[in-house]
Amino acid sequence: MKNLLLTAATLLFLSQGASAAQDQKLYRWVDKEGNVHYGDSVPAEYAEVEKQVVNEHGVTLDVLRGKKTEEEIAAEKRQAELKAERELKRRQDQALLATYLSIDEIVMHRDRRVELFQAQARVTELYLRNLQKRLESLQKEASRFLPYSDEPDAAMIDPALAADIATTTETIARHEQNLERFQKDEQSIVARFDGDISRFKALKGLE
Repeated sequence: MKNLLLTAATLLFLSQGASAAQDQKLYRWVDKEGNVHYGDSVPAEYAEVEKQVVNEHGVTLDVLRGKKTEEEIAAEKRQAELKAERELKRRQDQALLATYLSIDEIVMHRDRRVELFQAQARVTELYLRNLQKRLESLQKEASRFLPYSDEPDAAMIDPALAADIATTTETIARHEQNLERFQKDEQSIVARFDGDISRFKALKGLE
């Protein structure tokens, strides 16, 4: 019985020792001069370099990355951006194929959108012509008064007339900007749909 207890105690001691040995890690790292170092702990000056966890035979068990360089950070960022771009393109292609069955459908949709911008442009152009006529009429009336008249004894322009001229001028400028925006939006829509048509042909193997 005594021998049995002694054997059990010995086995327990050996197993605890083996477990402690396994828990203790051995590190390997390389300094700036290329010298290889080993140790069960890493000095503070090497905390940011890459380290390898090795066993008693020198076999690498794990790799602990060091501090990333600016080049590595920039490369990882670029890779993430490229991945996001590819995923966005994949979703766009999926949506394109799910939305249209043929090129004719894309063309029809494009023409409808273009017609809307052209209709807005026509209405704006008509409104601008009317505003321009009104401004010319107001300016003709104002030419009899100072500061527009050359007559030294002419009366000063009525404040309401001056305000009407200013308001009409501002309204014309605003609608000219709207007209320019409608024209740019139309060009943008046409370019976008032309891109969709080209991509649809490529996805369908029609080119």
